[in-house]
Amino acid sequence: MKILRIPVTLALLAFVAACVTINVYFPAEAAERAADRIIRDVYGDQPQQQAPAEPQSLQQLAPQPSPVLVLLDWLVTPAHAGADISVNTPAIRQLEAAMEKRHRQLAKYYTDGAVGMTRNGEITIRDQKLIALQDRNTVKSLVASENRDRSALYAEIAKANGHPEWEAEIRDIFARRWIDNAPSGWWYQAAQGGWKQK
Repeated sequence: MKILRIPVTLALLAFVAACVTINVYFPAEAAERAADRIIRDVYGDQPQQQAPAEPQSLQQLAPQPSPVLVLLDWLVTPAHAGADISVNTPAIRQLEAAMEKRHRQLAKYYTDGAVGMTRNGEITIRDQKLIALQDRNTVKSLVASENRDRSALYAEIAKANGHPEWEAEIRDIFARRWIDNAPSGWWYQAAQGGWKQK
């Protein structure tokens, strides 16, 4: 019986060690959800897409998890506790509020095609000729302020989650999600560097 206990104990220790290492990895799905929430708040008036509810009959037909899966889920859940992205700090709320207010001023320039979204999660003046001469300095200032706040937001989210090294990954996720959440007609920089319209 002792011979059987050693492999079982080793297997259990390996399983627990594997669960603990889960926290090391960047929680991309949680970061996408956090980015979507912030971006939708900033964009404000954009309709949120909701998945259609499952019909009741399909919900009833869903297979029930086995007791072994329930036990594994219970054991692994604490290791996943770090898989959430916190975006509820005073600094993040302040940046989000400033970006939301600024978006109301920039929305016209996104729609006109004067301002576009870059591949690195920022914005830029795409076509200066689409901005009235008297408004150009104002738009340049808005773009610079927006980029400063976006960079600060990415850094603050990484810092708030205790992983400053995640900043580049957070920036990459936001870069994609700004574009994905934007309405059709807005301009964005494609992976190859050229401009495309949604």
